[in-house]
Amino acid sequence: MSDQSDFLAKAEAILGPRGLTRDAGLIEPWETDWRGRYTGRALALASPSNTQEVSQLVTLCAEYGVPIVPQGGNSGMSGGATPDKSGDAIILSLRRMDTIRSLDADARMVTCDAGVILQTLHDAAAKERLRFPLTLGGKGSATIGGLISTNAGGTQVLRHGTMRAQVLGIEAVLADGQVFDALVPLKKDNRGFDLKQMLIGSEGTLGIVTGATLRLLPEIGGRIVLWAGLPTLSDARRLLLHCERRAGEQLEGFEVMPSHSLAAVLDYLPDARAPLAESHPWNALIELVAAEGEADTLPALAENLLETAFEAELLSDATIAANETQAEQFWLLRDSISPAERAIGPAMQHDISVPVERMARFVEFAVPEVEKRFPQSRAIAFGHLGDGNVHFHVLAPKDAVPGEWEEDEGKAISRFVHDLVTEWGGSISAEHGIGQMKRDELGRLGEPVALSMMRSVKQALDPQGILNPGKLVPLAPEAANP
Repeated sequence: MSDQSDFLAKAEAILGPRGLTRDAGLIEPWETDWRGRYTGRALALASPSNTQEVSQLVTLCAEYGVPIVPQGGNSGMSGGATPDKSGDAIILSLRRMDTIRSLDADARMVTCDAGVILQTLHDAAAKERLRFPLTLGGKGSATIGGLISTNAGGTQVLRHGTMRAQVLGIEAVLADGQVFDALVPLKKDNRGFDLKQMLIGSEGTLGIVTGATLRLLPEIGGRIVLWAGLPTLSDARRLLLHCERRAGEQLEGFEVMPSHSLAAVLDYLPDARAPLAESHPWNALIELVAAEGEADTLPALAENLLETAFEAELLSDATIAANETQAEQFWLLRDSISPAERAIGPAMQHDISVPVERMARFVEFAVPEVEKRFPQSRAIAFGHLGDGNVHFHVLAPKDAVPGEWEEDEGKAISRFVHDLVTEWGGSISAEHGIGQMKRDELGRLGEPVALSMMRSVKQALDPQGILNPGKLVPLAPEAANP
C-alpha cells in the first residue's frame, strides 16, 4: 500500500465514512474560491465532527507530511481557503462542527464550534435578547472560525471593532495535533503572551481554530436607518463627523457607495428601488440605535441630525426608513454590491485602509490616477468610511476576457493601487486577509522587520509547513529568488 493510500485509510478510520470524501465530483465545488479566481485540487475533503477528530487528523497529517487547507464557509475574498494545483493537500472543512456549546445570558458570552454560521449565532443570541455585534453581507455562509481566522470586519466596526475585539477565548489545534485550549475568558491575565490574539487573523497558518468564546451585547431597543445623497466623498466625511458629534455612541454604522455601485445593485435586484428620487454622486447609509427603553428618542435624534446637516449644507437629499422592512431594504442595497459587481464582469478588488482622516482625500486622488494610468477601466470605492476601510475596485473594460485580463493588466492595476495605498501610509488588506492573492504583494511592500517576525513565528509553530501552505506568510527573499 502506498503512503498516500495508507494515509487515506487511516484518515477514514478517524473520521468515519461521513467525515472523509474522496469523490472528485463532491470535492470539486470546494476547490474554487468564492470569487472564482483560484482553483486547485485536493487529495480529499475531511469533515471532522469535533475537536478530538481534528486533533487526531492533524497528528496523522504531520506524520505523513500531508498539507492541510482549513475551510469555513468558503466565502473568503483572498483565496485563503483554496488548495494549490498539486492535489497533495486535504481540505479540512469545519462545517460539520456547528454546535453552540453554551450561551450564558447573564455573563453575555457564547461558546461555539468554529463551523457555526454567523446568521445562526445571531439567531441564537436574539432568542436570549442579546446580539453578536458583527455582521456582513455573507452572514448566511460565513463561519465563526473563518471570521476569526481572517479577523473579519463588517459594517459595525465603527462602533464595536473587528472580530478580534469580539473574541474572549479560543480553542485551536496546532500543527503537531496538540489542542490549545484558552476558551475560558479572564478580564485580567498577565501570564505572558496573549496567544489567542496571535491565532486571530493568522488564516489557518499557525493553528486550526475549532472553537471560540465570544462576547454578546444586549439587544438594541430600536434603530433608525437613514439614506443620504451627497455631492462628494469629502462631504460624506464631513457628514460622518457631524453624525459622530450629534449621535455619539448611538451611531452604529456609516457606509458609503457611489452612484455606479447603487445603479449596479438596482440592475442586479429586479425588485429593488432607489431610496431617493434623484441620483447623487455619493450615497451614505447611516444607522442609529438606542438601548432598551430609549427607542422613543431615536426619531427626534434622526430628524435633528438631518435638519442640522441640511443647515450646514452637508448633504443634497436624505430620507429616513419608514419601518423595519424598509430599513432592511436599505441594507440589502449595501450588502448586494459585491454580487452585483461580479455580475457585471471582471474586476480587481482591493480591500484597503488608510488613516481614517485621509480616506476621502485618498479616494478622490486615487480614482482619477488609476483611470488615467489604465484607460477604459473604471475605479469605484465603497464601504466603511468611518473606520478608514473602503473596497477599492477597478472594473475591467467591456471587451476584457475573464481570466486573461486579471492575469495581465489586472495585476499591474493592483500593484499600482497597492503602491498608492502604501505611499499614503495605509494597508493593502483591511478585513479580508492576505490569502494567496496578496501574499507576494505583502512580501514586496511589507515592513522587513515585521515580515521577519511573521516568518519566525510560522517556523516555530509549523516547522513542517503543513498548515495552509502558500497563504499569508511571504517567502523569505532567498527562497523567493533562489
